[in-house]
Amino acid sequence: MILEVGFIPILESRKSEFEDALRSAVENLLAQAEGFIEFIGHGWGVERPNVYMFSVKWVTLDDHVVGFRESELFTQWRAQIGPFFDGAPFVEHFEA
Repeated sequence: MILEVGFIPILESRKSEFEDALRSAVENLLAQAEGFIEFIGHGWGVERPNVYMFSVKWVTLDDHVVGFRESELFTQWRAQIGPFFDGAPFVEHFEA
């Protein structure tokens, strides 16, 4: 299993909207991805309160970086949550 851990800087004035869009994107898009196991939204940073931390469990690394990232689901995912970004997300993967 692979654990994807991500940090997304979000526009301060749009944090609540982002959380709503993210919930919808997880339920309607991410959950359909091959190899998707679980999404956990960990919440907002203390030192950087506009940064949202999340983790996603995948069966394999390829399920995320090839299967999802190269799919139409990812295009829709990014269209739904991307307008709230205040910079590029930072993502790393870990063996779990």
